[in-house]
Amino acid sequence: MPLFERIRFPLVAAAIFASLAAMWAGLVRIGWQFPPLSPTLMANHGPLMVSGFLGILISIERAVAIGRRWTYAAPLFSALGVLALVFGVPAPIGQVLMLLGSVGLVAIYIVIVRRHTALFTVTMLIGTLAWLIGNVLWLSGEPVYRVVFWWGAFLVLTIVGERLELGRLLQLDVKVRWLFVGAVIVLLAGLVLPFVIGDIGNRLFGAGMFALAVWLSRFDIARRTVRQTGLTRFIALCMLSGYVWLGVSGILSMAFGQVTGGFQYDAVLHSLFLGFVFAMIFGHAPIILPSVLQVPVKYQSAFYIHLVLLQLSLALRIVGDLTATIELRQWGGMFNVIAILTFMFNTARVLRSATSKKK
Repeated sequence: MPLFERIRFPLVAAAIFASLAAMWAGLVRIGWQFPPLSPTLMANHGPLMVSGFLGILISIERAVAIGRRWTYAAPLFSALGVLALVFGVPAPIGQVLMLLGSVGLVAIYIVIVRRHTALFTVTMLIGTLAWLIGNVLWLSGEPVYRVVFWWGAFLVLTIVGERLELGRLLQLDVKVRWLFVGAVIVLLAGLVLPFVIGDIGNRLFGAGMFALAVWLSRFDIARRTVRQTGLTRFIALCMLSGYVWLGVSGILSMAFGQVTGGFQYDAVLHSLFLGFVFAMIFGHAPIILPSVLQVPVKYQSAFYIHLVLLQLSLALRIVGDLTATIELRQWGGMFNVIAILTFMFNTARVLRSATSKKK
């Protein structure tokens, strides 16, 4: 195996490390009395999860797909940024490294769009540009509440682009495609307006999320595959549950407008980043990991444990946010972490079993 391909294993390890650090920081932020580990860890909860964990994984997936050495620079820069943020390297080194990681992913998607120009590839490129702009804003000193929706747009557009790619067999009508484009335009308009009219901009971004959630719930292939069995049904249920949480985040954002912290802020962001994004991760992992790690992932009914736990714990957390009940939010957050750790354990167990059989 060439050296540049072997590097994907330590990069995946760096992504897992970023998620563990981010989850620890998240628990401390919501009031659990754990040691902070480093003075800056709590402040970097969001960047570690988005630009660290998710940025690395998405970059690795695309680097493996293209198969060119230079593409591994994107996840490598993001991984180095994780180490800088966790171990307290003086600012702005960690931010610069993660910015370089997003530049690398933009370059990867430019290559992809040149090879195959389609609605789904352009959508993912726009999402990556949103990540790049968000990292530029973060580096320039903008408060995280103004940056976080740019990071959210990166994940939303990457995911919906992938769903479009998987659903090409549906041969969607031109009007349906234009409805999708309209929802994306509303979402992007909501990113720009907060710098002019913050409250209206955030509500508009919420409207874009809600419109995409409705579009996906109506036209995504998961509506058909949920009637099947085994892994196919599990993936479909992950997708459909994620669309519900994307819609919830959109509704809350429209209702609350611009929020800079507190219970409402927590509800909007975690409906999106936990409910939507992690449901997508749970569903896509059995498809993506075999191509990234060259190890088959065999479906097991135990996968439903982490999916159900995520749904119940997030519902508990959102109820705690909406009722301003600190204990409910804290326990919801704790079980959010347990759901993700259960996902990691179940996936590692399946991968270990598959690796042992290969030997």
